[in-house]
Amino acid sequence: MTRKISKGRQWVDMVKIKKASNLGVTFSKRCAGLFKKASELCTLCGAEIVIVIFSPDGKNVFSFGHPSVETLVERFLGRNLPPPNNDVHNQQIVARKEASIHELNTKLMNLEGVLQMEKNRGESLREIRKRSDVVWWESPIEELNLFQLQHLKKALEILKKEVEKEAQMVNNNAFPFQTLGSAWTPPNCAR
Repeated sequence: MTRKISKGRQWVDMVKIKKASNLGVTFSKRCAGLFKKASELCTLCGAEIVIVIFSPDGKNVFSFGHPSVETLVERFLGRNLPPPNNDVHNQQIVARKEASIHELNTKLMNLEGVLQMEKNRGESLREIRKRSDVVWWESPIEELNLFQLQHLKKALEILKKEVEKEAQMVNNNAFPFQTLGSAWTPPNCAR
C-alpha cells in the first residue's frame, strides 16, 4: 500500500481564486470566521460593529451587527438617532465583576477566620509546650485557656464514666449472696 505524499500546510498567495467551487467554500469559511471574530470583539470590548458582505456571485448578502445592523446603519447615515446605550452591557459586566469580587471577599473572610482560629490553637499549643515542666491540668483553672478547658472537660467526663463503671462492678461483686435464700442464710431458718 502506498502512502499519499502530502505537501502539508502551505502559504496561500492573496490572489483571487479562479475555480468557482473553491471560491464558494473559501468564502463561506472566511465569512464565518470573520463573524466569529467580530462577535468576540463585541463581547470582550463592548464595541459596536456592523459587517455587510456580498457573496462573490452577487446573489446573497450576509450581515452582522451589534447591537443591531439597522440601528448602527441609521446612526452611520446620520438620521438623528439617540446615542448608543451601552449601559445595559456595561451594567452586566459591572454586575458580573461585583459578584465575583463579593464571592472572593466571602471566601477570603472565611479563610481569615480559619487562619485566626488556627493561630489561636497554635498559640495555646505553644503555651502547653512551654509549660511542659508543669502539668497544665494541675495549674489553676483561671489560668487555663478555652482549648485547655475543653480538653480538661472531656478528660474529666471520660474519667467519671470509668469511675462509675468501676463502682458498679464493686457494688455487684462486694456482697453477691445478700439476696433471700442465699448461701448466707441457713436452710432450716424461719424467714
